[in-house]
Amino acid sequence: MELKSATASLSALGHEGRLSIFRMLVQAGAPGVAAGDIARRMEVSPSTLSANLNILSHAGLINSRRDGRSIIYTANYDNMRGLLAFLMEDCCDGSPEICGPLSEIVERAACCANENTKALETLS
Repeated sequence: MELKSATASLSALGHEGRLSIFRMLVQAGAPGVAAGDIARRMEVSPSTLSANLNILSHAGLINSRRDGRSIIYTANYDNMRGLLAFLMEDCCDGSPEICGPLSEIVERAACCANENTKALETLS
């Protein structure tokens, strides 16, 4: 991931509402969440939600697909992994104990992310 992309992603996540939406979508996995359901769960107006989803989408952190009359949003796991890799890229310069716990978290998340990516491919 390039610095410009990482900056855009981190900027998008640097807002409490957008970070909460992104975390919800990460937790939802491949099925995703309809826009209306996100608005109800987050207790935000449709216009606020639309603005936040637009910023997350432009940063490459989420994807959307139409399902009938609904728009379903999902986390973009590839870009999420890219951002995490970018953040950890230069970690541990001679001190592996610093990133050890982070590596374990990433490994646990990789299993879930791989399953979600496969499930998304079957939905497409």
